[in-house]
Amino acid sequence: MTSTTATAVPIATVGSNAAPSWLSERLADGSHPDALRAFESARETFIASRRIDMGNLAASLGVDRTSLFRWVGNRDALLSEVLWSLAIPTLVQAEHASADLVGGARIAGILTHFVDDLITAEYFRQFLRREPARALRLLTTKESPIQRRYVATAEWLVRRDLGDAPLGGAIDPPGLAYLLVRMSESFSYADLIAGDVPSAERARVAFRLLLRVDA
Repeated sequence: MTSTTATAVPIATVGSNAAPSWLSERLADGSHPDALRAFESARETFIASRRIDMGNLAASLGVDRTSLFRWVGNRDALLSEVLWSLAIPTLVQAEHASADLVGGARIAGILTHFVDDLITAEYFRQFLRREPARALRLLTTKESPIQRRYVATAEWLVRRDLGDAPLGGAIDPPGLAYLLVRMSESFSYADLIAGDVPSAERARVAFRLLLRVDA
């Protein structure tokens, strides 16, 4: 992706376009209403701070587990799409909240807003407390598409706001994007990773330092 094409793509679509999954494509093409019905029910369950249980979900839809797995895949696949579906509006809101900023300050503003939402969304924190190992695996590794989508979104921001040679060419856009995402994860999930307190303010300072906003 070049800096020219990056400006034409809305932030909401970058991640899924960069790392589509079997389930995301089924949900997007509109030809699998049963998959969409199962996904929407799972999403409502998650937002209500309840565990997504495949047996209970199948029963609520009036089908057996085999049918549910045929519609949406396994639990991790379904959880990954639910989590990313909630990240999208958060990223859109973060971009709108930072619309008056430019360059590295805008990137730092968007990512700080995103981290703050991850820290303050109680249903999300309950998921982290309820299933910490699974949460970290799905959110911070390449075992699910979530981190690849987040990195792709961060790279899109870097190319849009800093160009193809950010920070004077000291680092390439993919490398800077990966560092920004790892930094975001470190402050969002500090309690799970290091027994520390998650902090959007510390993330803001770190983003601005890395992006040389105050230099």
